[in-house]
Amino acid sequence: MDVYKINGGNRLRGTVKVSGAKNSAVALIPASILANSSVTIGGIPEISDAWTLKALLEELGGEVTFNDGQMVIDPTQMQAIPLPNGNVKKLRASYYLMGAMLGRFKKAVIGLPGGCFLGPRPIDQHIKGFEALGAKVTNEHGAIYLRAEELIGAKIYLDVASVGATINIMLAAVRAKGRTIIENAAKEPEIIDVATLLTNMGANIKGAGTSVIRIDGVDELQGTKHTIIPDRIEAATFMIMAAAIGDGVTVDNVIPFHLEAVTAKLREMGVKIEEGEESMYIHRSDILQSVDVKTLVYPGFPTDVQQPLSVLMTQAVGASKVTDTIYSARFKHIDELRRMNATARVEGNSAIIQGPSKLHGSTVTATDLRAGAALVLAGLIAEGQTEIQDIHHIERGYSSLIEKLCAIGADIRRESITISAIERAK
Repeated sequence: MDVYKINGGNRLRGTVKVSGAKNSAVALIPASILANSSVTIGGIPEISDAWTLKALLEELGGEVTFNDGQMVIDPTQMQAIPLPNGNVKKLRASYYLMGAMLGRFKKAVIGLPGGCFLGPRPIDQHIKGFEALGAKVTNEHGAIYLRAEELIGAKIYLDVASVGATINIMLAAVRAKGRTIIENAAKEPEIIDVATLLTNMGANIKGAGTSVIRIDGVDELQGTKHTIIPDRIEAATFMIMAAAIGDGVTVDNVIPFHLEAVTAKLREMGVKIEEGEESMYIHRSDILQSVDVKTLVYPGFPTDVQQPLSVLMTQAVGASKVTDTIYSARFKHIDELRRMNATARVEGNSAIIQGPSKLHGSTVTATDLRAGAALVLAGLIAEGQTEIQDIHHIERGYSSLIEKLCAIGADIRRESITISAIERAK
């Protein structure tokens, strides 16, 4: 079993560069299925989710190369091969194959998506959209079957402003006949990124980034080249790390506008931040103030950042409260932080954190992607050595994390260890 081992207490300083957005990449890669020639996507993060999607496209018959952050996808020989099991179970975003394959082939068989367990995350809004476009959708033996004679544009109101549903419906609707209108659409920057790729391929999309998106279907989409946007969640994670144990850290390759909610909360905690055109400089913070945070859909505070921020709260003076209105079950990391001497408790969909606490190194488990990032931060702060298990969660979303942290002064390494059958049973 591979683990991260961190010797805490080392101050961070220097410059760390943010990779391309994971939440864009996992939609952009499936979107290439819709093209009639090669699609080149630059800035793809070197994460396990990207490699899994590469393998899935190859299962469909695509030719894919992935080197130095650039993925070249030739979808011309792809076929609507059923994908009920295997790699689709490894990541949540495998559901984007549904919209892309439905748009191109008018049919798909995709296993129910995997990924981190954050409580109920139904795909009912995705299915609602596909059915409105004319597809028949059934759940057979644990896989989703989608079939359509043809796709016809429709007006679709999302009951929840879901990023996944908004993108998935876009992927199908760009090849539907007539106009599709998505109302109460999500507004995240990653949606604009996907719309930009599709537009460059020849799609007709208006309103991406607003609550109403209009799509006029086209008969064909061609190959193109596209560069992914920076990862705002990775950027926020490094900003929080710099606030917790930095001696002056520049977070480079960012879009400051995408980080406004995070920046505002950090400043409320007493963190001094200087914004550049494509960078953020985080000054050393000796005293942090408690703060209350509520996660909301974009442009509100991101649910993907609340777990790392909750670690920073352990170092703030007073009681902080974080409420997650998106994923109420996203507090499994709190028990792990308590193993490290944090004073924290969960009440409903909120966590109450009392600080400042002197964290101690311990053996902890990453229960999901962002919880893993939170535990890395806790290990950087803690006295002594921290061992983080189940690091595959972390490597789904953070590219070259160890290398980036070591370059700015962290003492962190990946190590293989042997565990006994008794320990595994625990």
